Amino acid sequence: MSQPSTLRRLLAGAALGLGLAVAGPAFAQTKVAIGISGWTGFAPLTLAKEAGIFARNGLDVTIRKIPQASRHLAIASGDIQCAATTVETWIVWNANGIATTQLFQLDKSYGADGMAVRNGINSIRDLRGKTVAASAPGTAPYFTLAWMLRENGLSIRDVTVVNMEPGPAAQAFVAGQNDAAMTYEPFLSSVRAAPQAGKIIATTLDYPMVMDTFGCTPAFIQANEAAVRALAKSYFEALEMIKTNQAEAYRIMGADVRQTAEQFGNSAQYLRWQDQAANKTFFAGEWRTFSEKAADLLLELGIIRTKPNFDTMVDTRFIQ
Repeated sequence: MSQPSTLRRLLAGAALGLGLAVAGPAFAQTKVAIGISGWTGFAPLTLAKEAGIFARNGLDVTIRKIPQASRHLAIASGDIQCAATTVETWIVWNANGIATTQLFQLDKSYGADGMAVRNGINSIRDLRGKTVAASAPGTAPYFTLAWMLRENGLSIRDVTVVNMEPGPAAQAFVAGQNDAAMTYEPFLSSVRAAPQAGKIIATTLDYPMVMDTFGCTPAFIQANEAAVRALAKSYFEALEMIKTNQAEAYRIMGADVRQTAEQFGNSAQYLRWQDQAANKTFFAGEWRTFSEKAADLLLELGIIRTKPNFDTMVDTRFIQ
């Protein structure tokens, strides 16, 4: 090979390397870690990651499965910047010094959260003196238990609560442990499939009070507004994928929680993911009404000592 030819190739390689170095920053993605659980309602976030939607919108997302009872600790430590959880949980976090801001609504439960009881228990009032498996105070299952008890003239003090996460609570119940259990999909379906163990006496169809939102720390939002807008955009695009390619979306989301696409679809029928229009309606009124009522119960339970400032807990710019 001649020296001029070799020189041309070297110069071309150098130019290509320089071009890549210059172009590199244009493809830089904002890193963000999100804390969730295996709850069916959060699955579109997993879909957005696994289907490349987050990446396409300029985000380098890490999703971490963290129990609800300790998700706020991951936020406080900086291990995650954003999270998905129930509306009342954000109240607990903010009231206890973990500053977070809700950005968009994820889902509403329509029977996906429920109370399983032994076949001999015929009403929630019959739970007085019984043992109920539920997650720790400050979590959705514990709050749901307290809500259902209060609506039936009882309080959390009228039962013995055994702290168990939703999956183990359902497994223990099917195995014959405890008088009742608070759990949610996909674990609630294991109770539906075991009528010999007991029955589901109440769900969020009877008590519509479980709704989930996505939020981040104020510091992350302030420093990364474009990325926050991309997070909301990605979620709504994931919902579109569910509509247009349901089989593949269910396959991806089901695989994350060890379900087939069909099993995941059966779980998903008990909730409604909330699109952009539903988000606007929710934050226009229902969010504040529910938050006020939820805070009153949290005060009664002693989980919070004072109500946080609701005006700083929501930023709806990113759903417009």
